[in-house]
Amino acid sequence: MTDIWQPISLGSLKLPHRFAMAPMTRSRANPDGMPSDLAAEYYGQRASAGLLISEGTQPSDDGQGYLATPGIYTDAHVDGWRKVTTAVHDRGGRLFIQLMHVGRVSHPDNTPHHRQPVAPSAIAPGAQMFTLKGMLDIPEPRALSTQEINGTVEDFRIAARRAIEAGADGVEIHGANGYLIHQFLAPSANTRTDQYGGGIENRARFAIEVATAIVEEIGAEKTAIRLSPGAPMNGIDEGTEGPDLYRYLVGELNKLGLAYLHLLHLGDEGLLADIRQSWNQTLIINRPSRPRDQIGADVAAGTADIEAYGQMILANPDFIERLKADAPLNEGDRNTFYAGGAKGYIDYPTLEAASNPAST
Repeated sequence: MTDIWQPISLGSLKLPHRFAMAPMTRSRANPDGMPSDLAAEYYGQRASAGLLISEGTQPSDDGQGYLATPGIYTDAHVDGWRKVTTAVHDRGGRLFIQLMHVGRVSHPDNTPHHRQPVAPSAIAPGAQMFTLKGMLDIPEPRALSTQEINGTVEDFRIAARRAIEAGADGVEIHGANGYLIHQFLAPSANTRTDQYGGGIENRARFAIEVATAIVEEIGAEKTAIRLSPGAPMNGIDEGTEGPDLYRYLVGELNKLGLAYLHLLHLGDEGLLADIRQSWNQTLIINRPSRPRDQIGADVAAGTADIEAYGQMILANPDFIERLKADAPLNEGDRNTFYAGGAKGYIDYPTLEAASNPAST
């Protein structure tokens, strides 16, 4: 039986245990998409989590959906992320930057170019988004042309290269949560009749092309992907073929030898078992709202190689130390998850600070 405290190798990286920090949007980047100076402190505080997966980071202007999210496609973005990667490395951690193109989950008011969102097909998600004017309906997107799809693949490729230039240990492709890659996978968002729509192989094509391009650019050992089978987020409905689509997609991605596959797991244990069987590299599982007494259960059962945690690490910069000491955990303040500024970002107390308040 594998223990979650056992070290693990991830390509050439040596990780001290089998925990990871899940990607979490924090909406604190500068208006130009450069990570703020607070970001280096935020990620550096959590370096003991071992493998840190950054918040979703857009590979282009078209890729932005939410206010104050970071990018990784300009020199300024690279400079900002270099401060973050240095802070994490100096404290012994490793960082993969998550590349997130939101596709149709966007609003013109939130993007640098103020243009209509893009997507596989001109189908709105039927949701609202926060803007500086308040909550507004997400407009109908514009369907990408085949040439534009090729250009978007190149955007991902270049963003991956820029992430490595910024000192990241790798990149995680965001193929989950109803964003662009997930939109291509789902018939509710993809009604195309060309090579990117229709059957399972065609709907999986974009995800595979993005992963292949990034592998060619930075190497398989620095390339990973996150998927969320069955997740009905942002108007996504994968239909009855959903499980078979993921069996096919994971099999094709497995051929690329990626560093890891990161699953947001929502309960289809049969599909999870099939993926575990067909995936030959590291498998990370993130279960929403996992109770504390179940921490380590997936690793112990052999279901996962690494377990990812989000809000627990958000609220506990010393999450690892607290677990080792069997100490209480801070509760996250949902009111400050996306509020901006230092509050609820870099001011969660550590055990050391709580026991010695005079030192803070």
